[in-house]
Amino acid sequence: MRDLAVLAVILGITGLIRSRISRLPVTLPMILVAAGFLLGPDLSGVLDLTLEDETVALAAELTLALLLFADASRIDANSLRHSLGLPARLLLVGMPLSIAIGAVATAFLLTDLRFAEAALIAAIVAPTDAALGEAVVSNKAVPLRIRQALNIESGLNDGLVVPVVALFAAMAAEQEVESAGSLVSEALAEIAVGVGVGIGVAVVTALTIGWIASRQWTDAEGFRLAALGCAVAAFAGSTALGGNGFVAAFVAGLVVGAMLGDVAHSHTELTEDLAQVGATITFVLFGALLVWPALDVVTPLIVVCALATLTVARIIPVLIATLGTGLKLPTVLFLGWFGPRGLASMVFGLLVVSQGVDEQVLSVIVIVIVASVFLHGMSASPAAVRYGAWFADHGTPELLAESVSVPERPMRRMAADDPT
Repeated sequence: MRDLAVLAVILGITGLIRSRISRLPVTLPMILVAAGFLLGPDLSGVLDLTLEDETVALAAELTLALLLFADASRIDANSLRHSLGLPARLLLVGMPLSIAIGAVATAFLLTDLRFAEAALIAAIVAPTDAALGEAVVSNKAVPLRIRQALNIESGLNDGLVVPVVALFAAMAAEQEVESAGSLVSEALAEIAVGVGVGIGVAVVTALTIGWIASRQWTDAEGFRLAALGCAVAAFAGSTALGGNGFVAAFVAGLVVGAMLGDVAHSHTELTEDLAQVGATITFVLFGALLVWPALDVVTPLIVVCALATLTVARIIPVLIATLGTGLKLPTVLFLGWFGPRGLASMVFGLLVVSQGVDEQVLSVIVIVIVASVFLHGMSASPAAVRYGAWFADHGTPELLAESVSVPERPMRRMAADDPT
């Protein structure tokens, strides 16, 4: 109970100073990770949690599932169609290239790892989290097209990378070469079950909500509870049937959003609020339970590998993905730098720990996330201001490719001034 009390105090304090934090040269994720590190069992011992505690993993997994559901449910197919060009390039070209380059670089630098383990690392740290570079996606001086590209990319890449992580996790777990095929088949089967359960739960939920709404049997809060139940049922139901719960949650969100239309966002507000509470706790748990063990085995090569992942394995794919878009080099470099790694990578990292992965695998993942939390957190605001000034001073901004009009959509955020 002491651990629960400590986490509650952290939630309360950060909740009361959120607006103040937004005016400081630090970010909420930076504070939460640092607090977890200082309060964790390896330093002060105020938090007495362990990686073996099943509650820790369950809380992190459920948090990611709720966020995947909420992110997917916000997708408006009609408006997204007009703004998907650049995000689609980042997702369908940039992310696979990032995984490929990251895997090759990791295997080259850390020769003790099998290639499957290197690929697993690359897949885990591939998804971005706009909440860590929030000053970028919320700064009106940055062109809307660029802000929305980063926002949509971070909202969708978590869900899209889940099957890839599942496949590489299966391959990394195999010890006998002849068993690799069966393990990959099992991973594909888990993904298929997840898709099926996600669609089934979402269709039933959406049809039921429509039927209930026509009869006015409940109110707005009731619909929010129903949406939360849909997210949890998809995740837990798929897991219970041997499927991938994250895939199920993401697919359920997509289907619910498509079937409910404009009302989906209001119905999923409670789900997203609870997910943000869980995200806050996950950042603390990450700092408390994973950072010290990773630092204990870190080497110069691991640091080089982590920095290469954040730079080369992100910027080169973005350069390639944006060829032919007409975007200027400062914009491409801006997009390339702001690929912060956050919640999804943390949760995937917690999961691979339970599978007994090589210590170097955990260390690279953790160093990438820690470096991203602090480097992207510290650079987000000044870089956004500088880039915005460049855009404003660049002759006739309205003629630039950066100025193409796109619809604005809600984003996942961790600050006090959430726009909707």
